[in-house]
Parts: sequence; C-alpha cells; structure tokens
Amino acid sequence: MAEPEVLVRVENLVKHFPITRGIIIQRQVGAVHAVDGLTFDVYRGETLGLVGESGCGKSTTGRTILQLYRPTSGSVHFEGVDLVKLKGEDLRRMRRRMQMIFQDPYASLNPRMTVGEIIGEPLIIHNVARGREVQERVEHLLELVGLNPAYANRYPHEFSGGQRQRIGVARALALQPSFIVCDEPISALDVSIQAQVVNLLEDLQQEFGLTYLFIAHDLSMVRHISNRVAVMYLGVMVELASRDELYNHPLHPYTQALLSAVPIPDPAVEKKRKRIILQGDVPSPVNPPSGCRFRTRCPLAAEICKEVKPEWREVSPGHFVACHMV
Repeated sequence: MAEPEVLVRVENLVKHFPITRGIIIQRQVGAVHAVDGLTFDVYRGETLGLVGESGCGKSTTGRTILQLYRPTSGSVHFEGVDLVKLKGEDLRRMRRRMQMIFQDPYASLNPRMTVGEIIGEPLIIHNVARGREVQERVEHLLELVGLNPAYANRYPHEFSGGQRQRIGVARALALQPSFIVCDEPISALDVSIQAQVVNLLEDLQQEFGLTYLFIAHDLSMVRHISNRVAVMYLGVMVELASRDELYNHPLHPYTQALLSAVPIPDPAVEKKRKRIILQGDVPSPVNPPSGCRFRTRCPLAAEICKEVKPEWREVSPGHFVACHMV
C-alpha cells in the first residue's frame, strides 16, 4: 500500500497567551498554556478528527495552524512550506490554499454584507475574479452548498442557522483550497440540520479532494466523518490513531473515559457497559500540573506521572499515545 502524502506537518506547536497586569505599564505575570507541544501530520484527502472537552485547546490549534494566531514556537509545514516563517504577501498567497469554517454561523457572517458580498469577498481580495465573473462564481457556490442562487442579494439575518453554516462553507470553498479547518461547524445547529451539514462536507470532499481537520465535541459524529482521530487534554495531545483502532482499542485512560460516555443504541450492550467517571475538575491552563497533565484525574496515576512528562510515541503502526502506563 502506498504511503499517504503528508499535506500538513505540525511539529512541537506551542501557543501561549500572555496574562498582563498594569494600566500604563503592562507587564506579563503569567501565560495561558493553550497549546503545548503538538506533533502530528494531516494526510492529503483525509479527515482528521480532533476531540476533547471544552477549553482543551482544539480551536486554538486550528487557528494556530492557519496562522490566525501566530505560534509561540514550533513549526507548521503546509505543502512543504513552513508557514511560521512567512509574513505579509507570501503568507497571504498561501492563505488561498487553506480556509476555515467557523463555529458560530451567527457571529462569523458580517450582518451588513449581502450573502453575495460575503462569498465574493475572498475572490476580490485575492484577485481571482472581477465583475460579472464574481457573481457567476457566487451563484455556482450557492448551488454547490444546496442554496438557491437567487439568495445572493439577501442578508444573513434572513437565514436559519443551517443555511448560514452553508453560506460559511461556500465562502470557505470560494478560493478552491486544499485544506479546511472545520471548527465545530455543527455544534450550534439543531440535530436534524447537523447531519445535512456533515453530509454536505463529505460530498464536497469527494468532489474536490479536500482535506479536513474536523474539530468537534460529538464523538459519534467524529467517528462517522473521520479517517483518524486525535484526542486532546489541557493543551496536549494524548492519543492519535485510525478511527476504528481508537474506538475499539483506546489506550489512554482519558480516551477510555471519553468513549465510555458515548451512548450505544443497543440496550443489552449499554446495560453491561461500565461508565468511567473522572474525579475532580480540569486544572487551569494558566498553571497546568507537572509531569502528565492528566495525572490529577487519572485512575492509574503513579509517582512517575508527577515527575516525568510522558513521551509522545508510536506504540503500534499509526497509533500514538502519551502515557507512562501504556
């Protein structure tokens, strides 16, 4: 079997947000450790699911990969080019190849612009089309995402949440990117609409050979759409494996606890299953625990977990984990 082609390579990615004090002279008194040393690859044409509880750094990871947030340290290679070293016009040119679908369809569309202007804006900014051609491309994109091209002159407030998210998808597709970060694109939508948006994303991936980093909370939806799944906890990645491998043989205690919370639509299986309830709260990212980040809530924690940070290692082909007990 041919080796998959790496489209995005992330190495030791770190993003800390400074905490400052003072009104006139501001000094840094600490930092929020949002992302702390991530290393992983995204293969061309795949969907990599990224899961974890709220505040673990999933969205920050997506935005830092796209350089919407500049990383504190580390590198992001996209098609062999290190985005961290690019500035100005060079970075702007690379931006055409990478796009983002934002989490909140109510906040991510400008209420003062028509749908046609919202979707056409990237085409004009990047000098891809002008005049009548922009209008034609916008109408084609609206058709692609299942909306009436005549809606181009309407404003975002005239649409439902699901329709707005489709407009966000159309905007992301306008420049024909090869990589799209989907930042919880369905979490703000009704359950009935979620399936439509996910099916739309899958159809577009088939048609245009897109690569997705799919950030989500919903583990059953991630299982449905992803080829591989990565699990994050408090700014670090704890496990990464192919979808079936991760769901059938989770190795990290945090992954096991997460998956034990997913309901199974079979009463007989559900009855026998043992839930893993984690004790305590998630520590603050301002002052994360020493050694293993998960040790304060881990049922297997030992003395070594306090002192030594677990190494991110490959335990079987394609299955990575960071845990002393595995």
